[in-house]
Amino acid sequence: MTRQDLDPAELGSGIYPWLNSVVLPRPIAWVSSRSAAGVDNLAPHSFFTVAGIDPPVVSFTSVGEKDTLRNVRATREFVVCMSTETLADQVNASATDFPDDVSEFDAVGVTREASLRVAAPRVAESPVAIECRYVDERTFGSCTVVFGEVVHLAVDLAVLKDDRPEVRLLRPVSRLGADEWATVGEISDRRRVPFSELSA
Repeated sequence: MTRQDLDPAELGSGIYPWLNSVVLPRPIAWVSSRSAAGVDNLAPHSFFTVAGIDPPVVSFTSVGEKDTLRNVRATREFVVCMSTETLADQVNASATDFPDDVSEFDAVGVTREASLRVAAPRVAESPVAIECRYVDERTFGSCTVVFGEVVHLAVDLAVLKDDRPEVRLLRPVSRLGADEWATVGEISDRRRVPFSELSA
C-alpha cells in the first residue's frame, strides 16, 4: 500500500473535502428552526450524531454562521427531521442560500407540522422528528457544534417494526464525498459477542 500523507497545517481549510470523503456515510440532520422574526428555516447538516443518552442529546455542526445557527442562538430550540430517499431532492434543494426572509418549507414544497414541545415546526413528510432545546455549543474556527437536548421524539407508526424504528422502512439517505449521496444499501446483522463466549 502506498499512502499520500497530508499535513492539516499546510492544507488549512483545504482539508474539508478530504475529511468529507473519508468520514462516511454521514446521516443528514434536516434542521428546522424559527428566526426571531418568525421565519421558518429548514437546512441540511451532514455533521450530525447522537452526543448523549442520559440526558438524550444530539449535535450538529454549522460550517460557518448560517441561518440555522443564528436562529438556534436566538430561540434556543430546533427540530431534527430525518432525511429519507423520498425527500432527498427537497433536502438537497433546502441547502440553497435562500434570503433570510424566505422559508425553505415553502421554497422546496414541504408541509409544516406543529411540534409538541418547541415552536419550530416539523416536516410533516419526514417519518422522524427530534424536538430539541439548545444546551450548549462549541466553536472550532469557522465551525460551531450545537448540542440540543431531546425533549420530544415523534416517529411515524408506518416505520415501526417490533415496536422500534426499522431502517428498511425509514430508508434514510446520507452524504458521502463531493456531491455523492447514499442509501442504506445492503444490511447485515452482527450480534455483539460477550467476552465469555470469545474465551470459551
